[in-house]
Parts: sequence; C-alpha cells; structure tokens
Amino acid sequence: MTRLRTTAVHGGRDDLADLGVHALPIDLSTTYPIPDQGAGGLALQHLAEGAAHAASPVYSRLHNPTVARFERALAALEGTSAAVAFGSGMAAVTAVVQAACVLTGKPHVVAVRPIYGGTDHLLSSGLLGVRTTYAGADHVAEAITPDTGLVVVETPANPNLDLLDIAAVAAQADGVPVMVDNTFATPVLQNPAAHGATYVLHSGTKYLGGHGDVLGGVVACAEEHAGPLRQVRIVTGAVLHPLGGYLMHRGLATLPLRVEAAQRTATDLAARLAAHPGTGLVRHPGLPGADPSGLVGTQMRGPGAMLAFTTREDPAAVVRRLRLVTPAVSLGSVDTLIEHPAALTHRLVPDTAREESGVPANLLRLSVGLEDVEDLWDDLDQALSGGCEEDYIKSSSSDFREPVASH
Repeated sequence: MTRLRTTAVHGGRDDLADLGVHALPIDLSTTYPIPDQGAGGLALQHLAEGAAHAASPVYSRLHNPTVARFERALAALEGTSAAVAFGSGMAAVTAVVQAACVLTGKPHVVAVRPIYGGTDHLLSSGLLGVRTTYAGADHVAEAITPDTGLVVVETPANPNLDLLDIAAVAAQADGVPVMVDNTFATPVLQNPAAHGATYVLHSGTKYLGGHGDVLGGVVACAEEHAGPLRQVRIVTGAVLHPLGGYLMHRGLATLPLRVEAAQRTATDLAARLAAHPGTGLVRHPGLPGADPSGLVGTQMRGPGAMLAFTTREDPAAVVRRLRLVTPAVSLGSVDTLIEHPAALTHRLVPDTAREESGVPANLLRLSVGLEDVEDLWDDLDQALSGGCEEDYIKSSSSDFREPVASH
C-alpha cells in the first residue's frame, strides 16, 4: 500500500503505460463506435444499471475514460472501493439524497448545522421530496425515524470550522447511511470512510482542482453505494465534463503539497488574528481550545487551511479595504479568498438558524492560499486596523457557542 503523496501522484494512472502515454489523456468523445450493436446494447444496459465499466462506453453520459481515471484516483486517496464524479458539488449532494432517500423510499434526512449553505437550502427546500430535521451532533439518534434515509454532516464545518466526531455520529446513526462533506479537510487531512461514513463528498471545485478553474463534485463510497449514484447520474445527466475530470485528476498530484503549505500559513495567520484588536473571535482547529475532543491528530491529520473570524466593525467595510486577498466565494484555490457567509454562501439559511448554529452576521470566512504569509498578514492587518476606531460591533463575541480566542 503506497503512502499519501505517492498515491496522489500515481492514483488512477495504471493504464497509461499500456496506452503509451505519460500525461493524462483527455477523451472528448461524446459517442463511441459500436460495430456489434448487440454487444453495444448489453454494455449500455450494464452501465445504466450502475456498473463501473462495460465492454464499450457507448455514450459519454454513460461513461468517460478520463473521468473514470479521476474517480479511481480519488477513491484511492479516500480509501474506498469506488468514487462517482458529477458536474458540480451540488449535483453530487443531490445524487446522494436521491440515491439514499428517494430510491429507497425513506424520504427523511437528519442534518447537523452548520453545513454548506447550498446543501442546507437544498435539504430545507423540499425540492427533492424529502423532509429534513436539523439536530445537534449529540442528538442525531433522537432525530432518526424509521423513514430516515440519510444523515448529513460536514467537518470541519462550513463556515465556522466546528469539528464533529464522525465515528460518534455514525454510531448514533445505527445503520442509517451517513454523508460527510470532506471538502474543507480533503483526503490529505481526513478520511471519513475510515470512521464510519457511507458517503464522502467533495466539491472538487475547491482543493481537488485547486486553481479556481474547474467545476465538479465527487462522492467516494463502497461499490455497493456507487451503483445507485451512477444510475442517478445517467438519468439526470449530471455528468462531469472530461476536461473537468482531467483538471481535477491533475490537481490531485499536488494536493498534499498545496494543503500542507496553506495549512502552515493558516495556522500562523489564525494566531495573529486572534491577537488583533480588529477581530472578535477567531476559529481555526489549531487554536487553543478549538478541539476539545482531540480530533486533530486522531480523526484529522492536521487543522487545515480554512479559518473564520468575527469583525468589530461592519465586515463589508473590512473586505472593501483588502488589496491582495480576493473577495469571492469558493475556497481551496492557490490564492487566498475571503467571503461574508451571511451575505453570500449562507444567505439562504434562515437568520435564526444560521446564528443558532454558530454563524453570526459579522463572521468572515478565509480560505488561505499559497502567498507569502507576511504579504497576507500585511493586507489583513491594514484592512482590520482601518476601522478599529469606529465603535461599530454588529454582533457580540458571545455569538459563538464555544469561544476559541477572544480579547
């Protein structure tokens, strides 16, 4: 069994030598020649029934070799037997809900907030015909009913970096499939399947691609759960374009190095921000008191490159003063991004629910990139210092349930 960095570089490339190529090939075919129509029909049937591969791809909505290589590589990193890629992270979330709830006739979901705002909105909207109960991490078992088909959690949580014990949630689920959004941690820092997760979800748009130039999602799971996901993908057309599969597969090769470098910078910045007079509370799993259960070092291999902090003035004013950090949604890129969750990613989450889950209105989320730490600090410092003389505090430091750093 190879180690992480080796797997990241070599995963999914086992057929390249036979093809006589070194770089990953991109198969852009939408259709494939089928001289034997009977054999082609059987291949189509196998793929439509959820098979990972068949004698012929037949049609790119059914199967694509470039995407399949990326899926094998991601599964190897997550330690699962399969992975299924989709055109976006939300397409992946939707497929999991459809496979676990709609196809099984169990239309109830239990979710632990906070989670990504898009996922929260999907589960709350009823668009997929499911109803959702939101419960605390310690009350999942109480919320489960005979109709529960899925438990949804995210750790570290988007956007406030709450940590959640995956094994404890899986034990409470007692056989109900658990989906863990692993986007923040990446397979470099956390492998939820090893702790009892049924589905390990990634917005591949983020760290997996890593350069802000590809949209995609992927779910790592056991083969028995991958089949229904492929069926949903085929009938809904939620396929990943081959170029997207290529870019995310290429991104995996440098994923460990990018995550480790960004994590070092984030750990440094979190400590500096915690001492800055322009911040209220700072959230990063590496800060003192942020990990009372000791999950970093056991469940996680490091604290990650995401952090969040409250501001002592209007967060929009802080963002406007930034010159190097990019104000934008998304995360996991080589450049540092900042966004205001209450205004953007979590805008569709009801205010009361958002605040009760530990996401106050004056919270900013920072995705740390690969710039020099001193340049990033200079920019953050000047942006936070520009309005410290103003006596504007939109939300008190008590908005966080468990203070990590205050001053």
